[in-house]
Amino acid sequence: MNLNITQDNLYLLLPSKISWLAMLMVEDKGVSITEAIETLYKSDLYKQLEKEETKLWHLGPVALYESLY
Repeated sequence: MNLNITQDNLYLLLPSKISWLAMLMVEDKGVSITEAIETLYKSDLYKQLEKEETKLWHLGPVALYESLY
């Protein structure tokens, strides 16, 4: 079993990261879940998160959320 995160399999981690971040935005900012998800997928953070070499996928939802703002 391959347990290494690569650019080819990173996409498997992103939905759960976005889900956690969206819920934090809903709770903290009072936006709808749809607005939160749209904001996240359009953000610079997401552009960096989807690049394996940035290693942002190592960070938890709170650290990622803090870097969003």
